[in-house]
Amino acid sequence: MKMRQWNTRKWPKISVLALSLALVGQYNMAYALGGQGDRDDASEHTRTPIKHLIVIIGENHTFDNLFGGYKPRHGQTIDNLLSEGIINADGTPGPNFAKGAQQQASDNAIYMIDPVLTGPYNPLPQPATTYAIGQPPRVADARFPADLPNGPFQITKYVPYDSHTGDPMHRFYQMWQQYDQGRNDLYVWVDKTVGIGPQNSAPAPTPADTFQGSEAMGFYNMSTGDAPLFKAMADHYAISDNYHQAIMGGTGANFIAIVTGDVAYHNTDGQPDMPPANQIENPDPQPGTNNFYTQDGYHGGSYSNCSDINQPGVAPIMNYINSQPGKAFNHGNCAPDTYYLLNNYGLGYTASGTAKPLGADQYTLPPQTMPTIADALSAKGVSWKWYSGGRNDGINTTNEYCSICDPLTGFKSIMTTSLKDNLQDVTQFYKDVTHVDTLPAVSFIRPFESKAGHPADATVPDFEKFVADIIQRVKSDKKAWASTAIVITTDEGGGYYDSGYIQPIDFFGDGTRIPLIVVSPFAKKGHVDHVYNDHASILKFIEENWGLKPLSARSRDNLPDPIASRRNPYVPRNRPAIGDLMSLFNFGHDRDDLRAAAFHPHEGNDD
Repeated sequence: MKMRQWNTRKWPKISVLALSLALVGQYNMAYALGGQGDRDDASEHTRTPIKHLIVIIGENHTFDNLFGGYKPRHGQTIDNLLSEGIINADGTPGPNFAKGAQQQASDNAIYMIDPVLTGPYNPLPQPATTYAIGQPPRVADARFPADLPNGPFQITKYVPYDSHTGDPMHRFYQMWQQYDQGRNDLYVWVDKTVGIGPQNSAPAPTPADTFQGSEAMGFYNMSTGDAPLFKAMADHYAISDNYHQAIMGGTGANFIAIVTGDVAYHNTDGQPDMPPANQIENPDPQPGTNNFYTQDGYHGGSYSNCSDINQPGVAPIMNYINSQPGKAFNHGNCAPDTYYLLNNYGLGYTASGTAKPLGADQYTLPPQTMPTIADALSAKGVSWKWYSGGRNDGINTTNEYCSICDPLTGFKSIMTTSLKDNLQDVTQFYKDVTHVDTLPAVSFIRPFESKAGHPADATVPDFEKFVADIIQRVKSDKKAWASTAIVITTDEGGGYYDSGYIQPIDFFGDGTRIPLIVVSPFAKKGHVDHVYNDHASILKFIEENWGLKPLSARSRDNLPDPIASRRNPYVPRNRPAIGDLMSLFNFGHDRDDLRAAAFHPHEGNDD
């Protein structure tokens, strides 16, 4: 969550029909063109026909929030609000609406992830404005009724699709409570009782007013015309209805997970140490309150030592993880005496590479030394770049730039070497994509802030248009398009309700389901993929395609591919397990044939 307002930009109108035609055009051309490119480096030596992977990362929407009303193509199945009968196609409450009902609870002693339920809301609290552009701040949103039925509601029944709406809470310990051990019934109660935590910039939430309502229960409805561009992409390419944010919580931790498959920690020169006391999380309720945390917020606690079961908040999560079938990954993936960053702090370097000051009043993550996918690609000689909207030259950044969404600025191996030059502005991507020879093998793109889809300061239609524009730019070079896969997702769910399964992997997550769309000549047409994936699946795809090893002994790209049961394809039988996205593609070869593909001698993994 970034409590700022941002400049918006004008975008050309894009016809849904025109986009749909563009998306399906040239579908088979890739097989004829081959798309090898003219370069002769490690970037070209791949196990699949994909020579260029582009990952576009928007912000803060769950799968149900965007795809809850999506009807897949004939022969495909999906798990969403509509298929579960929670809603009808017109967005009204469905026959199983009660499955999405939200409960109230009591948690006035110590932190619990399954507090005692005290009864359902009737009706839902009125959604709040939080800091939505164009609305009075931190009040009930008068555009929505005060008597909403207890369950998910269609946002666009009350406001236009391009409207700014309130921003639900999305923090680590709060999300574990909202999940309620798989019941998904405490989204509103957690928002109303603690919100984003007491240690926040003024005005700070109080137990009497956390500036939150039931905005977490809102969804967009593709069956009534919402998100038409994303719907067109889903109809003609492939989506996952079982892809998850890697970490419970918000933007910072999940962007770091995208490049590491791991979690950042407080350190000095790479050695774990203890953060300042005011930066350590304590989700135990303040005396006399119901769930209003003691130490939490954007100017407060964000670190936890989950190796110590006696630390506040740790035992309930670890007990739940250890109670699940299978074993927690690496015993919870909590190294001894290590304080992990669970939420949003600033990263260790400026965009230009200057180390930032540290201290109790800085709320800055010290420089990290764990391996990243950028390090692995560079060591193998595979080209890559991370493009950020508003980054400019790294010195003159704009208010369209999200520093915590530029995660490699937190890493010493990047920011103290020439690799920092690979962190560039989105406008450079527009130049690089004009020819197959200048397009990196792996590109990560974080949109301009006003185009990233973040509630309150951006909108979904602007994110759609940004993505559609990227697709059109790639398709403008037929040779590049013929060898490219574009993966579209969000960093995390933004605190929105989702009805889907979450696999307990380790102390940190997984988190809620989020959208994932694959646009490529090789994507399975109109396919809805059920394989369990999270952000580490992107790493696994890169590693499998370009012949890399997992990043470290503790990174989640070590996890096996899921083995699904016939009765429930969403829950891996061999959990914890995470897929590699390969099941969203049709390469015309058996999967084992791809894995056994011959490599040139110099393509072997470096030891």
